[in-house]
Amino acid sequence: MLTPVAYLEARDPARNIHRAYSIAYGQDLFGNWIVETTYGRIGAKGRTIVTIVGNEDEALKYVQKSLKRRQTAPKRIGVGYENRQS
Repeated sequence: MLTPVAYLEARDPARNIHRAYSIAYGQDLFGNWIVETTYGRIGAKGRTIVTIVGNEDEALKYVQKSLKRRQTAPKRIGVGYENRQS
């Protein structure tokens, strides 16, 4: 069962920027710890990346590192991500 951590959106209609980013972690059916990251344009299917990590601590570190990267969005894409609950 995956535990959702965050659902983020970056919007700037004037520049046609509509991005979504979600991240969750947990164990799969085989007991492996995974982090599932989904991103793409809002309203589209998006891309999902599943990363296998060694344990829960590594999963949380991976999530924190990913969220820290989202904080640099204003510098990279010109608009910041906002936390939205789906």
